[in-house]
Amino acid sequence: MATSIIWFRHDLRLADNPALLAAVEQGGSVIPVYIWSPEDEGDWPPGGASQWWLHHALAALDADLRKRGSRLIIRSGRTVESLVALVRETKATAVFWNHRYEPAAVQIAKDVENALRRQGLSVGEFHGNLLFDPRVTLNRQGGPFQVFTPYWKHCLAAPEPELPKPAPGRISRPRRWPSSQSLNDLRLLPKVKWADGIAKDWTPGERAACHRLSRFIENALGDYSVGRDRPEKVGTSRLSPDLHWGHVSPRQVWHAVKRSTRRKSPKVATQAAGYLRQLGWREFAHHLLVHFPHTPQEPLRPAFARFPWNGSPEHLRAWQHGRTGYPLVDAGMRELWHNGWMHNRVRMVVASFLVKHLLVPWQEGARWFWDTLVDADLANNTLGWQWCAGCGADAAPYFRIFNPVLQGRRFDPDGGYVRRWVPEIAGLGDKHVHEPWAAKAADLAECCIRLGRDYPEPVIDHAEARKRALKAYDRLRGKPDR
Repeated sequence: MATSIIWFRHDLRLADNPALLAAVEQGGSVIPVYIWSPEDEGDWPPGGASQWWLHHALAALDADLRKRGSRLIIRSGRTVESLVALVRETKATAVFWNHRYEPAAVQIAKDVENALRRQGLSVGEFHGNLLFDPRVTLNRQGGPFQVFTPYWKHCLAAPEPELPKPAPGRISRPRRWPSSQSLNDLRLLPKVKWADGIAKDWTPGERAACHRLSRFIENALGDYSVGRDRPEKVGTSRLSPDLHWGHVSPRQVWHAVKRSTRRKSPKVATQAAGYLRQLGWREFAHHLLVHFPHTPQEPLRPAFARFPWNGSPEHLRAWQHGRTGYPLVDAGMRELWHNGWMHNRVRMVVASFLVKHLLVPWQEGARWFWDTLVDADLANNTLGWQWCAGCGADAAPYFRIFNPVLQGRRFDPDGGYVRRWVPEIAGLGDKHVHEPWAAKAADLAECCIRLGRDYPEPVIDHAEARKRALKAYDRLRGKPDR
């Protein structure tokens, strides 16, 4: 009886998994395998929060496989050698997997394919983690898009993504299972209690992802255009880690949202289109990474390589630990450290603050996010940081410098988000909770707040920081100082 191997990567689900379905349809037994190989991830092995998520995601995947008569084989080491060894042990005749788009992952897949074909195996690589294949989504000149709006219009004019396919009811097992490491052998969980907040707020796995999707559609989609900008509310889908790890496919999300708008008001359809546009930004991020694979380390716009960064290590540490003296910035950074996630509006504010107020290189922020986000995704992380720095595709102009006080008043008007994450100043009224240094001494004393001791003074004045950032931008463009 023929044996096939399904090599799981960032597609940790059973439903709408083209590689898994191909292995099942091949006939014969199927051996699911995950290979822990951080050394094959180039400059971007999974960070601490990602490793926590992966541990629990693999446990959930194994449990789902066992319900269908199968199980997950876990190996570690170099991917090519591990797969070749597994093929020899099991006498498998075919290996299937879904495509990833990060540069190192692309190269590993090529190496795997070459090695397996030399062994005479049949291989199958499938497109299962995006709606639109970035390798063939090109502009009229045959090149990559660098502006989102024409890119998304092009995608919307293409045939609609196919309907997702259900998970196989049963997966045939081999007569004898190959050896497997235990999940604990991978040592993915942190030794400190840093991840307790993540564990409280998140449940990895396919079932939990489907629950998050249903809850979003039922409770938040109808008011998405407003809710998506309010960090104190659950107004977004929070599916970013699920999409990154592949607990749910973008086709499942697309069609679930589309189905929810049937026989409903035009307003709901508009809200749904707005949400799907955000899914389009995820697609655009991968499009850029495929065509500009150097961008995780280098600016897409080459001129920005000369930008005169001069931020200090002290300012970087204050930002990382939520001690900048700007409440909205500090709230976001503390939320990130506590539960491995941050609201998108706040991500933009904290990123802008680091690169424009503090003049710290965007790569430093990208690295910190990479280690602390449960949804750390190379394509999305790169797009977001280059957008905020003004050096990427469709980027915010450098002279657009978010004022953290005004952003807080606009998107956290009653201070609920700041009060949750910066409890030292929770007693201040709405007028000063985003600007505690402007409060009267008597008001601060009444709330038992001593600026500089209980909560820091601002590390830099906003007006001064804006002037300094614009001067640096002028120098980059060769203009005289203002």
